[in-house]
Amino acid sequence: MKKRIAIPTENGVLCSHFGHCESFYIADIENNKLVASVFVTPPAHEPGLYPAWVKEQGVSEVICGGIGQKARDLFDAQSITVYYGADKKDPENLIQDHLNNMLKTGQNECDH
Repeated sequence: MKKRIAIPTENGVLCSHFGHCESFYIADIENNKLVASVFVTPPAHEPGLYPAWVKEQGVSEVICGGIGQKARDLFDAQSITVYYGADKKDPENLIQDHLNNMLKTGQNECDH
């Protein structure tokens, strides 16, 4: 099974607020293994833009810290699964945690 996972990042680790990230770590997963990854700079932020852009990248899952309700609704409408409240750490470690069913998620820190 193939899938793509996106993680918003800042300074090489998970960005605590989805809409304020400087890049996205995009991971290609095949047969539950990380086979390729890349950091990609998104377009300038505008409300509602990132979910559409992430979908254009072929992403089916997003791991993030805080994320606004509008972005969550837009991802839901595009059948993209969002795991929010993840720990602020290296994206490759988050991917491995997710693949090993050990991803810790918690409270959404975003209030909009």
